[in-house]
Amino acid sequence: MVNSILLKEYATEYQSQVVDLILHIQQNEYNIAITKEDQPDLLDIENFYQHGNGNFWVALSEGIVVGTVALLDIGNHKTALRKMFVKQNYRGKAFNVSNQLLQYAIEWAKKRSVEGIYLGTTPQFVAAHRFYEKNEFVSIAPDELPMDFPIMKVDTKFYKYTIQ
Repeated sequence: MVNSILLKEYATEYQSQVVDLILHIQQNEYNIAITKEDQPDLLDIENFYQHGNGNFWVALSEGIVVGTVALLDIGNHKTALRKMFVKQNYRGKAFNVSNQLLQYAIEWAKKRSVEGIYLGTTPQFVAAHRFYEKNEFVSIAPDELPMDFPIMKVDTKFYKYTIQ
């Protein structure tokens, strides 16, 4: 039997699990030299993400955080998709966590009249590139990003999703 996945708005009780999940994937799976200190947003999720057209969600399996996604309000009815991470054994079609998180964030943004969702990613995340492209994100050049888009130093590949 497949455990059911519950999507919930982020609350402080999940902070340590969120940080552990994201750092594990970044450091151990993708060998990205990034620390918790390099990501101050993870230590203040409520103030960084949860305002305006921004929010942060967790995917839970039996109360354990197995995935995250965030939208950062960057003004002018635009958001940046951030912190899209899914625990390794919850990836793929069996649990469909990535898709559930992404669709949840898109639907949430639609209800708030967001017009575009932008994201930056690293060259190593090839599976992520395929995932975003399959979900109608279009690869764009860095000069096509909104002025207020926060470019992370590790990101060199960018995408845009246009909300109809």
